[in-house]
Amino acid sequence: MHWLHHYIKLLTVASLVLITAGGLVTSTDSGLAVPDWPNTYGYFMFSFPLSKMVGGVLYEHGHRLIASIVGMLTIGLVVWLSRTEPRTWVRRLGWIALAAVITQGTLGGLTVLYFLPPPISISHAGLAQLFFVLVVSLTVFTSPGWRAQYSRPHPLNDRTLSRLTRLMPFVIYCQILIGATMRHTDAGLAIPEFPLPFGLLVPPVWTTGITFNFAHRIGALVVTVLILTTMAHVLYHHRSVRTLARPALLLGALVCLQFSLGALTVLSEKHVVINTAHVAVGATVLVTAVVLALRVHRISFRDVDIHDRQPETCVESVPTDSEAQA
Repeated sequence: MHWLHHYIKLLTVASLVLITAGGLVTSTDSGLAVPDWPNTYGYFMFSFPLSKMVGGVLYEHGHRLIASIVGMLTIGLVVWLSRTEPRTWVRRLGWIALAAVITQGTLGGLTVLYFLPPPISISHAGLAQLFFVLVVSLTVFTSPGWRAQYSRPHPLNDRTLSRLTRLMPFVIYCQILIGATMRHTDAGLAIPEFPLPFGLLVPPVWTTGITFNFAHRIGALVVTVLILTTMAHVLYHHRSVRTLARPALLLGALVCLQFSLGALTVLSEKHVVINTAHVAVGATVLVTAVVLALRVHRISFRDVDIHDRQPETCVESVPTDSEAQA
């Protein structure tokens, strides 16, 4: 199990690299730099000459190579889980991840063959995020901390935190989908000013692009407030629980970085590096929120010993330092 956990961490890193490479393809408008699929200019994918990987071909073909590596690593993951993992639901998650990565590759191919239709491109981007969430979740489920229940002697009884952490990943994912829609409909600069649209609180005119862009900006405010509220709640009530405080602090830092990158994307007129970083950090925000949610709801999963499940009404939340001194 120890080596399996490290293997999934490797897959996690590879998945983030894949998302970043996909963001780079979009940021450089290289989606059709390689017009055929699954071959590359008639070559088998892994036999394409390195000397021809220049410009947009480098980004698009490189993205395909990374995707193939992630796919092969996912096949290895399923085989490993099938042989060593005793928990049925964890093995099933592995199969779901494999189905997701196969579907993801198919969507990527269709995106090219049908000349980047927005519905398929947006689906491709959205499924990439879900696959990343699955892989990160499997990393959590196979970690020593998960098996030790994060050294908590009893369930965490905090309904407010439970609700916040259930809501947060959903809201972040919706925001990512709005962002993907904006990117793939070329609406990233539909509102060319920041922070106010056209110098006003509300755009004076509305087009499809302006609607997506403005919705993404409102979504950014909602996500930022939600994450900072959750972070403040964790630090006020559970700051002594490091397994909660650390991801909460990381979330707060990431969302501030992400908000800044969003602003810089507009101010720099979609600079390639900034635009791509915005995609990568957005994915990291999502999975960090998922990690926090999984840790908060650890007691709800099937691999918890029955004697560790205590009625919520009989369990107090973890005391803060001031409460302990009192």
